[in-house]
Amino acid sequence: MYYDLLYILPALILTLLASAHVKSVYARYSEIGASSGVTAASVARRILDAHGLTDVRIERVAGELSDHFDPTANVVRLSESVYGSSSVAAIGVAAHECGHAVQYAQSYLPIRIRASIIPVTNFASKFAVPMVILGIFLAAYGEKMLSVAYAGVILFAFCVFFQLVTLPVEFNASRRAMTVLREDAILTAEELGGARKVLTAAAMTYVASLAGTILQLLRLISIVNNNRRR
Repeated sequence: MYYDLLYILPALILTLLASAHVKSVYARYSEIGASSGVTAASVARRILDAHGLTDVRIERVAGELSDHFDPTANVVRLSESVYGSSSVAAIGVAAHECGHAVQYAQSYLPIRIRASIIPVTNFASKFAVPMVILGIFLAAYGEKMLSVAYAGVILFAFCVFFQLVTLPVEFNASRRAMTVLREDAILTAEELGGARKVLTAAAMTYVASLAGTILQLLRLISIVNNNRRR
């Protein structure tokens, strides 16, 4: 149990800290309005149209920080707190999500790779750990059956790879957002600093998630190897 905590606790702490930080930073800059007075939804429409993405819709959705771009529906979904807001935080988030839409339109390589492995990753997230458990159980009837557990470990590695590819996707979307907000003078220099802090804090949640998944992968490898020695 103590050995498992060496893997679980750091992952849990990283995730909680990253989540708390992004909420804190977002709350701070959601209270600071952009001097231009434009809403996040209007900024999103402006960015999309400027890139020729007039067919991409913008929708309001429920939830907190539930903003995302849905490539299957070709729609940028902005949360209630973002859609009609003129805050620095909301505008930064909206521009970031539009960055994802532009990535798809321009066939940005990392997002193409991520999209292509989503089916495998979804399968892995559901069945990798059960396969490891099943393999360890079956190993009692023959060490060769431990190969099922190793297959589960390999499958789980796809989850790590997916999150690894997600990092450049997220950082690039934020970079695109900051560029357009600066070049189109949507935010002032001081306001850009606030938007950058919001997007950086959000990006750190993905870094923390990757670190946690890597630790979980190492834990699974350790468990399977320990059973092999027995």
